[in-house]
Amino acid sequence: MPALLHGLVDDAAVFPPGSAALPDALVAHRRHRASWYADLVGPLLVPASTVAAGELSGLVDPAEGLVVGLIGDTGIGRLPVALSFLAADGVTARQVEVAVAKRGEDPLPGVAELVRLTDGMPDVEAVYAELPLTFGLLGALDALAAARADGVPIAAKFRTGGLAAELFPTPAELAAVICACRDRALPFKLTAGLHQAVRHLDPETGFTHHGYANVLAATLAAADGDSVRVVAELLTALDPRPLLERANERLDTPRPLWVGFGSCSILEPLTDLIRLGLVNGGHDA
Repeated sequence: MPALLHGLVDDAAVFPPGSAALPDALVAHRRHRASWYADLVGPLLVPASTVAAGELSGLVDPAEGLVVGLIGDTGIGRLPVALSFLAADGVTARQVEVAVAKRGEDPLPGVAELVRLTDGMPDVEAVYAELPLTFGLLGALDALAAARADGVPIAAKFRTGGLAAELFPTPAELAAVICACRDRALPFKLTAGLHQAVRHLDPETGFTHHGYANVLAATLAAADGDSVRVVAELLTALDPRPLLERANERLDTPRPLWVGFGSCSILEPLTDLIRLGLVNGGHDA
């Protein structure tokens, strides 16, 4: 697995549209972690509501050393409770992700609360504040960058799809966000809508989805100092060739800025990456 793709895809099997049962997701995740493509796979993502309901109890042997990403669907204030349940189950939360505001709300109070709580999460390596791409975004990015400068392991997360058209940022909007994170040396994650490698129209919903190969190439361009216009052009591309040209130049180097994204399927993005030639597919997936 090329260094550029390490940890690109978090295992979001229990989330829609896959919505796998937790026991089944755990079995599949263990299989992914033991596979030849294991370096592509990030932690299993689990909702805080599931953890607090005790649904992990009895499913994990503490000696296993299971590492997960905790998704704070019960809100910022309930994160410590969910983390305590994970610890009791012998599970380590490597990362925590939670929305700090709804669309139209000021995100700064939520960012401040999350930064405060992060001090009480010594075993968590990274905390991601999900920010709406609306009011107060740049101020929130400044606050996150300032907290990182003070040693807080916090970064940004953005939604790139969903069940409504307004949840899909335009290429220009997403390019501006990527470059804003670049300018602040601020890592970011993405969630939702990244179902295929290349930008495409979903005939069932009529929504045009961003492609994760587009995002990868666009982020590489941003990290190289290219303009918002160039980054937006890569996000708009329907031809994979310019995307592959960018990626192939950097396969042996760690991925800058973009931490990755969650997918309810691991094998689907793996298959796409093999078809594009970014991963050697000479193995049995």
